[in-house]
Amino acid sequence: MMESMGLPLPAETLIISASVYCAATHRLDIRWVALAAVMGAVIGDNIGYMIGRRVGLPLLQKYGSRIKLTPQRLLLGRFLFRHHGSGIVFFGRFVALLRVFVALLAGANHMPWPRFMIFNALGGLCWAGGYATGAYYLGRKVTQVSGPASIGLGIAVAVGLVASAVFLRRNEQRLTAQALREAEAENAAEGTRAA
Repeated sequence: MMESMGLPLPAETLIISASVYCAATHRLDIRWVALAAVMGAVIGDNIGYMIGRRVGLPLLQKYGSRIKLTPQRLLLGRFLFRHHGSGIVFFGRFVALLRVFVALLAGANHMPWPRFMIFNALGGLCWAGGYATGAYYLGRKVTQVSGPASIGLGIAVAVGLVASAVFLRRNEQRLTAQALREAEAENAAEGTRAA
């Protein structure tokens, strides 16, 4: 729960350790461990979302320029969360660094909460439930498999992040222009409704 709220803690290690302990000692029931992991992930992400929704955007607007988050890039982030937020929330659960910040970013970018909740719950169920049951049934073999699997997954994530960064760099102006057009259309529609 704490990791999903935005604190960089080793949640995967905790889930795997508790699941292997269940398999080795049978002192804990794996169903309760998996349920606690899923509930902690989902609840933590909802708290992180609320924090991001309340203070995330104002902080990014005030201090974002220090890390090269211009107003145009903030608008682009909002655009990307509006159009691809479901995938970002679901798949972000499986990337250690992104898992810590995805809920905060979803809230800061005003992703609609019902959509966030659905993909957050699905991601939490697959990630936490998958790790818990996988570690339980693989038992001690998981420690042998997790090293090479983590390296392979880490390489895949690194390649994906580099490809995403290259794509965004090459298409930032086009995507920002598209986000600006969409924001102007929204403002015009709201002005028409207000009149």
